[in-house]
Amino acid sequence: MHRLNFTLDDATVRLLEKLARTYYHGNKSQTVRAALESLAAHIGHEGWVIAGYTPVEVHGDVACHTCGEEHHEGEVLYRPVFERGESPRALPRIPAEVWLDCPRCVEQQLQA
Repeated sequence: MHRLNFTLDDATVRLLEKLARTYYHGNKSQTVRAALESLAAHIGHEGWVIAGYTPVEVHGDVACHTCGEEHHEGEVLYRPVFERGESPRALPRIPAEVWLDCPRCVEQQLQA
């Protein structure tokens, strides 16, 4: 952790405090970080990119995240492994939902 020393005008301080209270339980550092990540995402498509995939044996019925095709117990699908990076397809945040792709969609993703 580093301490930075800079001056903000009163309006910016009030905005920071309001955003921190409303969205980040008063955590100003987290608020500034989110603002910087948002800015980076808008100007350079920086965010979370798929660095690779890991195989997962399906337990129950699931659908491929990308194409929607149904898959059943015992089949092998692939969970993306995310890392920070730049790409026109970068995601601003890692998806909260379960993300499994079928082999065909993974192959198309890797060729793109």
